[in-house]
Amino acid sequence: MHPSAVLSRRTDGLPLLEKCRRESETAVPQNCWHSETNRPSRIPAAELDARTRMLLEQPIAPLILRLALPNATVMTVQILIGLLEVYFVSRTGVDALAGVAPVFPLVSLVVAIAQGAIGGGFVTTVARALGTGRIGAASDYAWYAVALGVPLGLATTAMMLTLGPHLYGAMGISGHALAIALSYSSIIFAGAVPIWLFNLLMAVVRGTGNLRIPVIVVCSGAVILIPLSPVLIFGAFGYPGLGPSGGAVAMLVYYGFGTLAYACYLWGGFGVLKPSFRLPQLSLKPALAILRVGGMSAVVSATTNLTLAIVTAYVAIGGVEALAGYGAGSRLEFLLVPLAYGIGGPVGIVISANLGAGQTERAVKASWIGVLMACTLTELIGLAAATFPQGWIGLFSQVPAVMQVGAEYLHRVGPLFGFFGLGYVLYCAGQATRRMGASVFAALLRAAIAVLGGFAVIWLKADVTWNFVAVAVGMVAFGLFALPSLIRRSGYE
Repeated sequence: MHPSAVLSRRTDGLPLLEKCRRESETAVPQNCWHSETNRPSRIPAAELDARTRMLLEQPIAPLILRLALPNATVMTVQILIGLLEVYFVSRTGVDALAGVAPVFPLVSLVVAIAQGAIGGGFVTTVARALGTGRIGAASDYAWYAVALGVPLGLATTAMMLTLGPHLYGAMGISGHALAIALSYSSIIFAGAVPIWLFNLLMAVVRGTGNLRIPVIVVCSGAVILIPLSPVLIFGAFGYPGLGPSGGAVAMLVYYGFGTLAYACYLWGGFGVLKPSFRLPQLSLKPALAILRVGGMSAVVSATTNLTLAIVTAYVAIGGVEALAGYGAGSRLEFLLVPLAYGIGGPVGIVISANLGAGQTERAVKASWIGVLMACTLTELIGLAAATFPQGWIGLFSQVPAVMQVGAEYLHRVGPLFGFFGLGYVLYCAGQATRRMGASVFAALLRAAIAVLGGFAVIWLKADVTWNFVAVAVGMVAFGLFALPSLIRRSGYE
């Protein structure tokens, strides 16, 4: 809609902005959904809550840093929870470790899609609604999270219970390890609904700019999970334990209590959002818009994992030492994700709130500052790793061949880590502007480079470390090919 049309439109004698605000107390208005990026004027500061005013008024760089710390903490703690779960299960034997090994990546993929992809759609939508002053409409998104989380969770459960046995068998798991995989998988995915609700409700809270509550919930859950998991796995106080499946039960307890905590916070009225206890009239259009952003975001998340899997398969041709060396080096790339998202997530919140308030220039400025911060941080990490690779690889192995391959990976890819930070923040900015095409293309291009590059290495019978050149080129493509959308201010105007 052209801005002049928004300015001139009146309904029942009220300006459109006022009508949107009043209608939002009972439902999400359709005309507001289409025109919220073209607000005629900024909402008076007195009508906004303190946290939203913070997003609209405070200096951008300190604001992003203030939000980045708790956001990165949540991501890091969740990664550590997964690592601890692997450690506890590994203590029960090799079959147990082999059995749960193929399940963990699938659980991580579901969490990544729920938290960063579909959840990212909720974060930016809630922030944008608050930027327009539509607290009622923003509050309704807590119900949208439930309306989407339950069916998506049930679909996840049905799919994994149906396909799980065939999938794990196709991955080469057999015997006792397969039995463990099926047992663990059936339990953890039977609770897919609380996993989805936990992450979507957390996204609604994050969309308000409140990142402290997620830290409290996640860290409190970790305090419960860390002693509960070994108790359920190994047993205690005369209780025999459930074996590896006990870890799945402990994870569901974590997600269940976390979901309850977020629900109490939201429906208890402890934050700026005040969702009603009665189900409001929900509309299909906002839900589809969230799913559209989330679906395209899921492509980016999936291709990131796919790229690592493809390169792993190619490097494995070089033998166990080569695979171990690449695995040690690429673990550092995994750690870039919580750091990059720690910055990118708040950048998306700031952009969304300011676009909702009609502050286009501030939204663009936030994007450039976020890009610079993430690019600088990841580049410094990459340069340090490339300069002192033994310090990182030595944490995993002291075998000379492993250290040599791992160092080769960090020498070739580490100096280009900054492009990963660049691409990831642009991905978060794309969620905020609802222009995900450039990031999706960049992610697909990165995967294509990994596939074609690895094929060329095999065809030429070159050393497997030449795969790392393809990884480096793909990382550059991931950052650069998403940049023109920001230069053109696509979605900002």
